[in-house]
Amino acid sequence: MNARQSLAKSLPSAHSAPKMIFPFLDLKAEYAMMKEDIRAAVDKVLESQQFIMGPEVKELEAEIAAFIGSGFAIACASGSDALLLALMALGVDSGDEVITPPFTFVATAGSICRLKAKPVFVDIDRETYNLDPSLLEAAITSRTKAIMPVYLFGLPAEMEKISEIARAHRLPVIEDAAQAIGARYQDQYVGNIGSCGCFSFFPSKNLGGAGDGGMITTNDPELAERISVLRDHGSRKKYHYDLLGMNSRLDSLQAAILLVKFKHLDALSQARRRNADRYRQLFRQAGLEKLIALPVEPAGMHHVYNQFVIRAPERDQLREHLRNCGIPTEIYYPSPLHLQPAFAYLGYHLGAFPQSEEASQHVLALPVFPQMTQEQQKVVVDGIARFFAKEPIN
Repeated sequence: MNARQSLAKSLPSAHSAPKMIFPFLDLKAEYAMMKEDIRAAVDKVLESQQFIMGPEVKELEAEIAAFIGSGFAIACASGSDALLLALMALGVDSGDEVITPPFTFVATAGSICRLKAKPVFVDIDRETYNLDPSLLEAAITSRTKAIMPVYLFGLPAEMEKISEIARAHRLPVIEDAAQAIGARYQDQYVGNIGSCGCFSFFPSKNLGGAGDGGMITTNDPELAERISVLRDHGSRKKYHYDLLGMNSRLDSLQAAILLVKFKHLDALSQARRRNADRYRQLFRQAGLEKLIALPVEPAGMHHVYNQFVIRAPERDQLREHLRNCGIPTEIYYPSPLHLQPAFAYLGYHLGAFPQSEEASQHVLALPVFPQMTQEQQKVVVDGIARFFAKEPIN
């Protein structure tokens, strides 16, 4: 019996409680390949007892800046804080407007609202799921203070067009690159295109820590210095506060773990791309390309596949079928932000952003983690093929 047959045999019967036959994301496998190095790095921090802003933090900042190609990188406590700090440093305040898409994680618009500014939503492009630049200029008003495109699932937005409009209106661009470290737009790494780039080191990200963490990159020395001060209570020297800041420092333990994982980032990103290519080949072989929409990678863009998201007309039924087959999936995101109760005060309504609303009803993320095997991917595709063929679960 080969590996694929073994996996298929392990599919649960329709009468048993579904049990996933492999995880959606295998962080244990990732840890296993770096275990000794991570433990040594953690022990070094524990021995030093320098837990706050230790040398590991500065080293990680230097590594990320060199990788991205930016002049500066400032570590912080989370990807959400990275967005908030970027907005604060750019002077976004009560009554200002920041343009962003509604089809994203809550932190994107939430960071704007935290400053009592208004998120002004612009719908997404149907194929890329990123902000549609053709709709951008119409959303700009005298109150617009910044534009915040999102690189959803690891694919850059159409930054040439967005940047051109931003320059014409003298607006800064904050890149929400939380899911996209290592992605490139026309051979330029994301995080080095706009005024600043914001990254997340949440464990599920392509570069994930053992908890929360974030980073902001920029080429503006004044902006970098302001962010650095804001993340440390607004202080440039102990017990002296020049700005009203916040406590958003990256722990030395997290920085130490991330430094170890960073050495593997390119290899892990390549493995995700390999798995994405293999999915495309398997879907073609199964004749499913006309039944589902696969992720796109437009010319000049380098996708890093934090998620591999398909689009299916009967998404919920398909997901339930796969669950009964023991195949894990996720939905990013089941509702666009303008329809969430927390943003009801903005006054948007159903039908305001049709592409975002339609995407939320049809997208389905398939496992694409770097350690995923060809046999596991075949089981996923076979499960989808059986759904469309209306074959019963054995």
